[in-house]
Amino acid sequence: MAKILVVEDNPANLALATFLLQSAGHAVLSANDAEAGLTLARELQPALILMDIQLPGMDGLKATALLKRDQATRTIRVIALTALAMSGDEERIRAAGCDGYIAKPFAYREFLATIAAQLASADSARLPATAVAAAPRSSLVR
Repeated sequence: MAKILVVEDNPANLALATFLLQSAGHAVLSANDAEAGLTLARELQPALILMDIQLPGMDGLKATALLKRDQATRTIRVIALTALAMSGDEERIRAAGCDGYIAKPFAYREFLATIAAQLASADSARLPATAVAAAPRSSLVR
């Protein structure tokens, strides 16, 4: 399936995300801080990044903004993993460049559905417009 980078400093959250992603057939890369995540993203070009927002040192929003400004990583979709679920948080998260967010603690079905939807969006964004228009609808829906 897809190569997914999880940037998460909490070992339990990292283990859970890794387990769920691997159970769904994905290859998982991991980093426990933003700096390591940025390096892995540039070097290994994952299809998707799950970015914790509250990281030691550089936070996940600053790291996402740097990824989106970098020519080498700007097209990688980023989903925020966050315990921040208050009014206005989603807008702040999206303004930093995140393509979506998953609130912690997360339910595994919603978690995997969000991952699948983001990967499908990334796949369709890579197709030429004529291929999307000409493709049968069933081939675009996963």
